[in-house]
Amino acid sequence: MKRLVILFVLVLWAFSGTVCFAQELQGTAAETASEAPAGNTSVWKYFAAALAVGISCIAGGIAVGQIGSAAMGAMSENPELSGKALPYAGLAEGICLWGFLVALLIMIF
Repeated sequence: MKRLVILFVLVLWAFSGTVCFAQELQGTAAETASEAPAGNTSVWKYFAAALAVGISCIAGGIAVGQIGSAAMGAMSENPELSGKALPYAGLAEGICLWGFLVALLIMIF
């Protein structure tokens, strides 16, 4: 239940950011109406970028938590495994980096 509440708060926070950007862009849409196609696609661009970063960071945090707990359990039995567990945590943190890069590409194009 606690995880569900935290997930709900994170999703609500991500949506509130897109609403703030949407209100800011709404004033400039009238100025560039002749240049832009029908519909406000820039709002969806910010929404997609927020989802890319938000979901990838949540998934990366869950993965690092699982890997960290397994690594601590393995190191308590065999201390020599500390060097072998570190790359797996780095791979899990790379998920967040890829989400950020996808968001940058969405916002550029």
